[in-house]
Amino acid sequence: MGKTLDTVYRKQSLVYKYFLYIVSVGCIVFFFPKGGQFKYEFQKGKPWQYTNLYAPFDFSIKKSADEIAAEQQEVEKNQIDYYYYDEIAAAEVFRSYDERFPNVFTSENFNRGQLNTLKNAGRELLNKIYEYGILDKGERIEGAETLYLLKNNEASRIRTDDVFRLADISDFVSESLREQRLQSFEANYNQLFFEIIKPNVSYDAVLSKKELEDELSKISVTRGNVDEGKLIIAKGEVVEASNLVILNSLKAEYESELWTENNYYFILFGYTILVALVLMMLLLFLKKYRSEIYRNNVKVTFIFFNILNMVFITTMVVKYNPVYVFVVPLCILPLILKTFFDARLGLFVHVLTVLILGFVVPNSFEYIFLQIIAGIVTILTVSELYKRANLFLSVGQITLIYIIGYFAFHIIHEGNLDNVHWFTFGFFFLNGMITLFAQPLIYIYEKIFGMVSDVSLLELSDTNSKLLKELSNKAPGTFHHSLQVANLAEAAANEIGANALLIRVGALYHDIGKMNNPMYFTENQITSVNPHNELSPRNSATIIINHVIDGIEIARRNNLPDRVIDFIRVHHGTTFVYYFYKKQLEKEENVDEKDFRYPGPIPFSRETAILMMADAVEAASKSLTNPTFQIINQFVDKIVAGQMEANQFLNSDITFKEIESVKKVLKQKLTNIYHLRIEYPE
Repeated sequence: MGKTLDTVYRKQSLVYKYFLYIVSVGCIVFFFPKGGQFKYEFQKGKPWQYTNLYAPFDFSIKKSADEIAAEQQEVEKNQIDYYYYDEIAAAEVFRSYDERFPNVFTSENFNRGQLNTLKNAGRELLNKIYEYGILDKGERIEGAETLYLLKNNEASRIRTDDVFRLADISDFVSESLREQRLQSFEANYNQLFFEIIKPNVSYDAVLSKKELEDELSKISVTRGNVDEGKLIIAKGEVVEASNLVILNSLKAEYESELWTENNYYFILFGYTILVALVLMMLLLFLKKYRSEIYRNNVKVTFIFFNILNMVFITTMVVKYNPVYVFVVPLCILPLILKTFFDARLGLFVHVLTVLILGFVVPNSFEYIFLQIIAGIVTILTVSELYKRANLFLSVGQITLIYIIGYFAFHIIHEGNLDNVHWFTFGFFFLNGMITLFAQPLIYIYEKIFGMVSDVSLLELSDTNSKLLKELSNKAPGTFHHSLQVANLAEAAANEIGANALLIRVGALYHDIGKMNNPMYFTENQITSVNPHNELSPRNSATIIINHVIDGIEIARRNNLPDRVIDFIRVHHGTTFVYYFYKKQLEKEENVDEKDFRYPGPIPFSRETAILMMADAVEAASKSLTNPTFQIINQFVDKIVAGQMEANQFLNSDITFKEIESVKKVLKQKLTNIYHLRIEYPE
């Protein structure tokens, strides 16, 4: 049991990767839509590449979304609204009429016979008015010719004009009285009706909505059937509008039939295998070509997190509405990975992510093609992200590629530019705008995952930063030396295509450990007094060697990124403090070399190798007296050759050709520093 636990402890990094791999596969498969995949790929305007396709079972031909929408609009257009007739309000009007009639038509002015005639005439007017009632103000729907009037729990269809409005009452009363030759009493009737008449017809929103929903539910989503065994499309036949509808119907029916309880686990198993293969390719790529990243679990987690994030966002958008799939800024993925790692890894991860999303999105070929092209453009155009203009230019180029690609696919499918969905361009522009969010996202990732980008490196390269200010105050000679090394190393990095900004920052901070004992380093000694004269060679070597350890501790206290700390750790590799080693040999024969050797490790990248060369050359150049071109050439060759003989560049992935280029730059820079001139003959 103890041995097993010990093995697990030693292999914990590998165990974590297995765990991350399994969880990632599970999450991606969980995100996938719960549906099978149709085994044929087809597009409008392209020939059918497979054998003759016969209907495998009976199925219905589904109407397109546009057809269903058109039918729904037609139903809504022809919808007849329902109005409620308030009988209580009408009865109240008639009661008020009987009560107030004697007040307007008094017995003093009319005899009994006249009063009966006038009262019956008014009641007849009210009967005509309230046969269909009076509409409340603002209730009538303009343009409707008929309506359903709900009266006595019965709905009758009537003309809209049969229902009175308050504004129509006066004209109706006037005309009716004129027909009965009672126009002389118009003022009396108007006075009476003005006091008692009230609207009693109102729009019944609940019943109208219910009836509309019932009519909409009757719309069929299919039109016709295809019998089993019928030929749907022959090999080589072009997929056109007619057979495209049938193929889409078969695809939808097939996928719904496929994803049944019996097939659920088989399809899930198939998805799992394919996703597992994609992510396995990623791990194998990291292990073989990016071993440094593979060994760092934080970086591996960061890569997997970004893949999961993009898969999650895209699947959520597809489930909501596939039309918006191109709003998802997938190009943020290669952009961020290139910022933190390198272009090749960024493109590789982007392609794998797009392959995974091919299971989710509609028109997978079109989607994969456009996204891969956009990813390549992102990798080729995005550089020096800390310059704001570069990001805007890159996003503009990415958006342009989307638009051009969409035009091309539309021409292939339709054969012309008719029916172009212009709003899709809005999605592309929105995609570009969201991609600009990469800048703050990079900052967030730096804080969460402890990564470092060019933006952070640019901030660290500021010589007015707190730590560099402290170095210039405590060890001004070391600060000046660091500036010189930074200039040399940056020029050399530019010559061979290495990360110049990273190496400049590493050079500025590589000797910060000397702040603890600045006077023990010659560049900071301003008098002839050398404190090493009071120490043994072994103790002096310990102080010199410890500036590496001290530098790492200071860097960690000041939260410098690990990529910068690496330069502090390896800038002397495993070389000797040769001067004090020779002095110790003068005192005793058997000297332990470990006491005079830097702890290492040796440089593991081109950038750290360049810094080692630049640091050694700049420091040793102070000992040159009356330097000439020949002396500088021999001097640089000798120092770099010594480092190579000590096997300091074995792990740095730098070639002999690149080392020669670095040496050439160092020689040119030293020549400029010492202001050498050609000696003219006297």
